[in-house]
Amino acid sequence: MTLTDRLEDLDPQIFELIQRETERQESGLELIASENVASRAVMEATGSPLTNKYAEGYPGKRYYGGCEVVDEVERLAISRVLSLFGADHANVQPHSGAQANMGAYLAVLKRGDKLMGMSLPHGGHLTHGSKVNHSGQIFDSVQYGVDETTGLIDLDRVRDIALQERPKLVVAGASAYPRIIDFAGFAQIAHEIDATFLVDMAHVAGLVATGHYPNPVDHADIVTSTTHKTLRGPRGGFILCRQELAKAVDKSIFPGGQGGPLEHVIAAKAVGFWEAQQPSFKEYAGQVIRNAAKLGETLLDRGYDLVTGGTDTHLILVDLQSKAYTGKDAEEALGRVGIHINKNTVPGDPRSPFVTSGMRIGTPAVTARGMEEDEMVKIADFIDRVLVSPDDATIASVAAEVCDLAEGFPLYAAAPTP
Repeated sequence: MTLTDRLEDLDPQIFELIQRETERQESGLELIASENVASRAVMEATGSPLTNKYAEGYPGKRYYGGCEVVDEVERLAISRVLSLFGADHANVQPHSGAQANMGAYLAVLKRGDKLMGMSLPHGGHLTHGSKVNHSGQIFDSVQYGVDETTGLIDLDRVRDIALQERPKLVVAGASAYPRIIDFAGFAQIAHEIDATFLVDMAHVAGLVATGHYPNPVDHADIVTSTTHKTLRGPRGGFILCRQELAKAVDKSIFPGGQGGPLEHVIAAKAVGFWEAQQPSFKEYAGQVIRNAAKLGETLLDRGYDLVTGGTDTHLILVDLQSKAYTGKDAEEALGRVGIHINKNTVPGDPRSPFVTSGMRIGTPAVTARGMEEDEMVKIADFIDRVLVSPDDATIASVAAEVCDLAEGFPLYAAAPTP
């Protein structure tokens, strides 16, 4: 074994699994709202020799020698993300959105302090205070939701809960909410009770970066995000905050919650931030929204119910309670033809999170492949045909059509070499 051995020769088992996953992505349609397609440049940075460097600490204040180059890398990532979102301070070290959230929480809260976030069954996220997550175990968590009739956040109800519970931190943001969130309204509520206001923009960061969604930096004390959803970068997270919270946030990430940063991923984040500043990315983000709207409209025409009746963003939430199948049924049936969605709870869902009465569908990945409105109509047709008649003949027919459509929009000019 040498450092120059190719993966194909050194570990053929892993090489073959990577090839199979690449083929799965190439031949199918990824409609999972939290997934996207990273560029070759992002993947090249992620797989670079920067992975060899230990760099605990921050640029100019490391606990290891030899960090001169990675200091430049991290500073570049920071400057680019600050330019992209207009924030005072950025920490680009969080390994994920969950790490970013916990780091941000512990920068302003102590164990047992009260946190108010959006209920997971109503479209929030595990890390927004769910009792099965550390955020709901370390902190005293209270939850708000949506109006089960409209599917929309009722800020009057949020305010009532906030005034009654007096949380120290108010969290806005969602993983399955298809409409624009009123960040200014949330900020007003948080300030009324002297709470810190945090926005988790993980799902919409790419839309925020291009002006297609309101910028929470204008209203929040802290903003957290991932880099791999609508932002289309590597898998990772980051935190933006007001200058007065910078020291607390940085200390909470390191040495508080993480050790050595992943400088190869931070380099890839810098690439992703640069890509998001290009005019072509702005057009991409707009097309993501147009595609989600067209997909939703077409499903509505086919008799499907959408939570809130439509979308302003990259995702739609389909309520299947009027149909003869569950979210789990839909996920499994569509997976058989190479269409990948995820089962999802809907407001007031009578079924368990392992079964659900809904499905979440997103357009970032198929839009990254170049698909537009005409393809969304075809995809809606595929979904409807499979769910109406999931027999073997229909599955075989639609699977072939899915493969044909996918082949017309390759992920990459050629399959990436591991």
